Amino acid sequence: MERSKALRSSVALLPLAAIALALFSGCNRQAQHAPDVWAVVDGKEIKRDEVDKYYRTRVNPEGQEPSEEEALSLKLNVLDELIYNEILMERAKKLNLEASDGEVEDKFTETKSPYTEEEFQRHLKEQGMTVDDVKQNLRRELSIQKLLNREVVSKITISDQEVTDFYNANKAQFNVAEPTYHLAQIKVTPRKDPQIRNRKNDDATNEAEAQRKIKMLVDRLNSGADFAQLAMDYSEDMNTASTGGDLGFVPESALNSQQVDPSLKRAVLALKPGQVSPPITARDQDGMSYHILRLIAREAPGQRSLSEPQVQQNIRDTLRSRKEQLLRSAYLAVARDEAQVTNYLAEQVIESAGKLPGAAKTYMPPRSTGH
Repeated sequence: MERSKALRSSVALLPLAAIALALFSGCNRQAQHAPDVWAVVDGKEIKRDEVDKYYRTRVNPEGQEPSEEEALSLKLNVLDELIYNEILMERAKKLNLEASDGEVEDKFTETKSPYTEEEFQRHLKEQGMTVDDVKQNLRRELSIQKLLNREVVSKITISDQEVTDFYNANKAQFNVAEPTYHLAQIKVTPRKDPQIRNRKNDDATNEAEAQRKIKMLVDRLNSGADFAQLAMDYSEDMNTASTGGDLGFVPESALNSQQVDPSLKRAVLALKPGQVSPPITARDQDGMSYHILRLIAREAPGQRSLSEPQVQQNIRDTLRSRKEQLLRSAYLAVARDEAQVTNYLAEQVIESAGKLPGAAKTYMPPRSTGH
């Protein structure tokens, strides 16, 4: 009797289970996103056209077309950046750190300043961007910078003991064997470069634009603008723009290298510490470029003492940079762990074993030839 009741109860539960399963499946179907949604971050969709838009700014339309694998790899990188941007932007909003309209307009005006209106519009067209896109990017950049300044940079401290310990562990680094020049530079080229990594993604694409840009930079420097900030915003040297144009300590023997244009050497030797050079036209491996150099310090040969302010400042800058990089990486990792992220593009790449022709093809608008 008991067994019969139990059997009837089990049978009675089956329809309920089937209904529940059907409802659950229906919810899953409703949660499915359109094919052009490549990622979802805390419910916010990131679509293919947004990835394609930023992908176009990373690829030279006049260069060789990337292979399918190269295109997908770059798109995955772009998508990952957009995912992090969305996560950090939401955090900035929650902490009331979102950039104001006034701050965005000020930055937008500064961004446009090196260009005529015609050049600016052509620049937007080449990158497939609109004014609203630019302002949205500026708002995100300013907001994320505010967030990281509060959550990362403000937490960094360097003690005197840390400075002493670093010096004692790296004394050989402060033993200068020959005259050495601590240099920084702002570089401008009259060529389009898809690898530009300055904060404004600013790139002169012809001789006229390069000359106007150099003149603007000289005027800004003469008006008291900070060299490092201008380098981060406008320098077209992908290796040094992010560090304010800092070339580090260059030994005198390196200036005699055949790879260094003699005009650069003459400019360095003529500078006094703290001085900025006039624009220098010099040839490098990619062709002619314009350079503005700043001599931060000149060091004679010999062992540098920890008591020297320059030594202490160099050590503090090094330690601060290391800590900022570490804390930033940790902060980003925690932020991503706490977010709900689904990367559909990555899933499709895995499922198709890297074969995803549709995602690899991106419309590249023809480059304007107007002047």
